[in-house]
Amino acid sequence: MSNPSHTHLVLIPSYNTGPKLLPTVEEARARWAPVWVVVDGSDDGSEAAVEALAAADPQIKVMKLPVNQGKGAAVLHGLRAAQAAGFTHAMTMDADGQHPADLIPQFMATSLAQPGALVLGKPVFDASAPFERVCGRKLSNGAADLETLWAGIGDSLYGFRVYPIPPLLEVMESGPWMRRFDFDPEVAVRLCWKGLIPVNIDAPVKYFRKDEGGVSHYHYVRDNILISWMHSRLLLGFLLRLPILLWRKLAAQPAPSTSNERSF
Repeated sequence: MSNPSHTHLVLIPSYNTGPKLLPTVEEARARWAPVWVVVDGSDDGSEAAVEALAAADPQIKVMKLPVNQGKGAAVLHGLRAAQAAGFTHAMTMDADGQHPADLIPQFMATSLAQPGALVLGKPVFDASAPFERVCGRKLSNGAADLETLWAGIGDSLYGFRVYPIPPLLEVMESGPWMRRFDFDPEVAVRLCWKGLIPVNIDAPVKYFRKDEGGVSHYHYVRDNILISWMHSRLLLGFLLRLPILLWRKLAAQPAPSTSNERSF
């Protein structure tokens, strides 16, 4: 079990995650401290076991929102509390066991070595991944590439990430968006617009069946409309920022060789 960090924490938003929440928190805590859970208006009682765990472990903290507000809103609540407590970085992970807790130390080490970077998980799918979800994210990833002029976002939707807290808070508090399933893709694009450099790390993702305790709150029609509207906003923002993005991309290109040597 790791020594507590004073800069980096694991932040887990949860809404009606059922029996998957407790082992997810236990696995994260076995590899990092502290671990904070934001219970987003759950009414399934899943937080009770985690609250009992937190009562015996000061490195686990449970915060509860009175009503469901969405993933992004839950993360925002946790970020504000984390910054107030002096933390500089937060690693987000899903509460349903889909993300690989064993990679937490690697992601945190990468962030500690490059504190200004946006450390992104790049999902490695197995046979459990729904075909339509895998195909659908390709569209979102293509849009994110365009909106950032191919800044290097390996996957726009995978929520297993380490964020520097100050720029993330600045982006989220700049408008009313990024409060639900639009959180992961929109903040990645907007942080790239701010000049953060993405660092991608391969990370397996596991989709659990219902009989395995799998829980999904993704609504195909509602959330695809939300994502489409989000990319419409981002495309407009991209067009407004295009000169700056082009200048930044050109400035990042290596300078041509000025050598007068001739090769024979």
